[in-house]
Amino acid sequence: MILIGVTGIIGSGKTTASRLIKEKGFNIVDLDRLAKEAFDREEVKKEIERAFGKDIIKEGKVSPERLKDIVFVDRERLRQLEEIIHPRVIEGIYRAAKELELKGIKSLIVDGPLIFEKGLNKNLNKIIVVSAEDKIIKERLKLRGMDEEDIDRRTSCQIPLKEKEKQADYVLYNNGTEKDLEVQIELLIDRIRKWEEEDAS
Repeated sequence: MILIGVTGIIGSGKTTASRLIKEKGFNIVDLDRLAKEAFDREEVKKEIERAFGKDIIKEGKVSPERLKDIVFVDRERLRQLEEIIHPRVIEGIYRAAKELELKGIKSLIVDGPLIFEKGLNKNLNKIIVVSAEDKIIKERLKLRGMDEEDIDRRTSCQIPLKEKEKQADYVLYNNGTEKDLEVQIELLIDRIRKWEEEDAS
């Protein structure tokens, strides 16, 4: 079983690329979904309550608003939260991979915006980076209703695309239309099949 990360930055087209890969019949696990599922686990709620206080639990659930107010202004508190959530996310990846491997499936696509930022690349065999020019990314984000300040704030929290490209095993350049990206996805599928063969040999 080969674990293949798909990442990028906001506006680069990671979500579209992952959807197109899925449409080609590949299995995808979404890291954001795994993190959300982790927050619903009783032992995780208890750990978060111990770390952040009883006020963090509202109506039996972790309050995302209260949690954000704490971790977004304190890096140490953010690290504390990640130490609780990340092991469950990694566990979720391996659980999904094991289930698929038992069915004879050779690869699992791991979709996540912060794979490098959170060090999750160390748990993956290959990394695909979805990249695009800065100007095009800004145009896309403005169409979503973001202003310049919001765009700068969001992108400043992520490792620059050029740095991610250097660490990638494969780069998808998403500067055109979805049809253009589909052509590149076809070439990527050939590369994934080669990775699967190499892993099996």
